[in-house]
Order: sequence, then C-alpha cells, then structure tokens
Amino acid sequence: MKNKKIVAVFLVLSLAAVLFVGCGGAKADKKNPGNNNNDVVPPNAAAGKLGLGIVNSIAKSKDYIPAEGDQPEVLAAGQVDTIMAAVLFDADGKILKVDIDNAQTVVKFDADMKVTNRDDVLKTKVEKGEEYGMKKASSIGKEWYEQIDELEKWMVGKTVAEVKALKTKARDDSHPAVPDVPELTSLVTISVEDYIAAVEKAWNNAVDVENADKLGLGQEISIAKSKDYAPAEGDKPEVLPTAQVDTTIAATAFTADGKVAGVIIDTAQIVVNFNKDGKVTSDRNAPLKTKVEKGNDYGMHKVSSIGKEWYEQIAELEKWMVGKTVAEITGMKVKERDESHPAVPDVPELTSSVTINVGDYLAVVVEALQKAK
Repeated sequence: MKNKKIVAVFLVLSLAAVLFVGCGGAKADKKNPGNNNNDVVPPNAAAGKLGLGIVNSIAKSKDYIPAEGDQPEVLAAGQVDTIMAAVLFDADGKILKVDIDNAQTVVKFDADMKVTNRDDVLKTKVEKGEEYGMKKASSIGKEWYEQIDELEKWMVGKTVAEVKALKTKARDDSHPAVPDVPELTSLVTISVEDYIAAVEKAWNNAVDVENADKLGLGQEISIAKSKDYAPAEGDKPEVLPTAQVDTTIAATAFTADGKVAGVIIDTAQIVVNFNKDGKVTSDRNAPLKTKVEKGNDYGMHKVSSIGKEWYEQIAELEKWMVGKTVAEITGMKVKERDESHPAVPDVPELTSSVTINVGDYLAVVVEALQKAK
C-alpha cells in the first residue's frame, strides 16, 4: 500500500504555499507555527549558514513496578525526549533565526508488556500548546511554548559562544540550569541546558546557504516499530519488548520566492529495551545518536543495492531539493520498491544515489514550509 504521508504532502501543499506567503508579516506565539514573533533580525544581516541540532534522552523511561501495599502499580513506559533546533546564522556566526522544539514521546505498555498507545496522535511540546499543561504549575504563569519563544528571542543576535555563556542557576534537582539574567528571569523558568546544547550542535553541523529569507522546522514522529513482549513458542524465539521512537526532522531555509535555499534532514531512531518483566535494560545515560551521527555505523551500506550509507543517500536527496519549490519537491516521481519501501525516487538524478523511502522526508519539508518564519 502506498505511504499515506506521500498523499498527505500533496493535500497540504496548497495550504503550505499560502502560509509561506503570509508568514513574513507580524508574528504571534509559537502555538501558531508560521506566524511567530520570536526574532528580531539585525538590519542588513544575511544568512550564511543553516544548522540542525538534535539532543536525545531516554532518562525518564519507567520500569514496571507491581502494586505492593499502599503503592499502586506502575506501568512500564519508554520515554524519548528529542530536542531539535533549526538555526540560521549570519556570516559572523550570529543567530538570525532559531526554532526549538521537543518531541517528548512516550510508548506505554500494559502489565503484560504490550504497547497500548500505537494509535495516539503524537505531538511535540510546541504542537501541544496549552494542552501541555505547564502554565498551571508555572510560577510565572507561562506555558512551555511561550517560555521557549522568549528564550529564542534572547538568542537572536548572539553567537553560540554568547548563548553558552548564559548565566544559570539550579531551581531544584529537575531544573539544574534555569536562566539567571534580568532579561529572562520573569519569562523563562525551564531548564535550558539541552536547548543550548541543541543550538551548539546546529552551529557545529551548519552548512552554507545563499539567499535564505525564512526558516522552517518540520518533524514527523512514529512509534509503529515498537514491539510487544512475546514468549517463546514452538520454533519462534522469545521477543523482548522495545519502545522505538522514530523522529524525522528537517531544518529548511527558504528564499523570498519560496525555493529551498538549504535543507538538513535527519532521523532520531531511538530504542528503549526492556526485559520480559518490564525493567529498562538500555543504558539510560548512554549517548544517543541520530542516523547521520551514526555515519557508517548505521550499517545500511552493507545491504544497499547501491552501496551507499543512509547519511550519503539523505545528502543526495538534500542536494536535489535545493533550488526547488516544495511543489516541485513533492511532485517527485516515486515508485514502490517493496512493501516497506513504497516511495523510492524514480527520477534519473536520484535513481543511482537514493534507494531509501522518501515519504517522511518530503512530509517534514512540507511542514517546515508551513512553519516557516
């Protein structure tokens, strides 16, 4: 069956084009993507580099704990926090535009270690908006999207070194790095260390761009590949439960006339392993790499019909996108290679360099255009 995301990108394309035209004016808050008021670009500054930074964590995943006495049962959960930052820098390394979000995705299990929320609509913190619920507990009465918007405003016009030099203080054990500068103390009470780390990674990963006018951050989240526990039966081996979260992300710069000036695409494919009793067996503190960061260790080149690794193939797709409108990108001719690859490029420029399924990659670029600012 054809990938539903390919259909989705065509359905939203007209809306995306309208949003692009309208997103250059006055901006509102972050829960209305594409219409934000979170940056003041220095006059006469031109974007020179585009970066995407991603920081992953599984530290908040939970073991299964049976009920005991007055203590209720605690069900196992694999929680993956994928913090993403899309950043445009000028020629001097100062931040022109920045868009930060957090995909805080939880895979829930029942007492038998079966996944219970495969059909959930998965949203980032920005997408949740008021639904995230921070405002109720916030000492300053501000929701997460409002606080991250204020942090972004503060970053604009600064270098990464200046951003990293932000003075912070520990509010409590779970908030070790809250801003401690007059400009932010009444606006931001969230811990900011991971957001700053993502911006630093964006600078370290930055690529050159020309004529960039707007910046978009698009993402797609899936937990479809998570596994239920299944005991050994006959010739079938035991299957241990896993929470797998795939977060595909695109940082995209657009020219004033809506063409892609530059794009960086990556996927955080993060797995939390459990034993049959629901205890997390993955190292909660181990470094967690994206597909690009894994490089040759990802292992695609061993089975690829063209002998190319994932990071090499996505780089070719990114090159192909530059200079095109989103309409031209989503108009790419594709073919079904097999059931798990329903949308492989079928254009002469890519057939010998890209054999991966591109449905999600086209979808996140469309969303980047929708959210462009």
